[in-house]
Amino acid sequence: MRTLGNVLWFILGGAIMGLGWWLAGVLAFITIVGIPWGRSCFVIGLFSFFPFGQEAISREELTQKGDLGTGGFGCLGNVLWFVFLGWWLALGHLVSAIALFITIIGIPFGIQHLKLAGVALSPVGKTIVSKEVAAAARMHNATATVSKLREK
Repeated sequence: MRTLGNVLWFILGGAIMGLGWWLAGVLAFITIVGIPWGRSCFVIGLFSFFPFGQEAISREELTQKGDLGTGGFGCLGNVLWFVFLGWWLALGHLVSAIALFITIIGIPFGIQHLKLAGVALSPVGKTIVSKEVAAAARMHNATATVSKLREK
């Protein structure tokens, strides 16, 4: 089902938004200081081409360690991202979602666009993994939290 969903997604508009992400990446690379954001644009652009079976997850949630992108600098990076590039990518995903929600059959694709719009608003500190890896990370985190609570 994932493969069928990804093929239909790509043909019915995913390619356009993926190219939008890649265009944002090229623009970020041109500025030199935007290279870290540009690299993320290419990763998320690939995610935008084929989103079914994958998920954007916080790196801190995945690794249980903070890093430069998950702390204060990551917050600043997300603000800068939103001001310069994020809002128009999120708007593109939102418009695509609304158009797909109008057609009842397009609702699953519209939901994917809403998820991608959320990623477009604040991509710094996130990574793309399979849904199984994300679920395993969440399960591990829940188990660790429960054991810490039991120790108290």
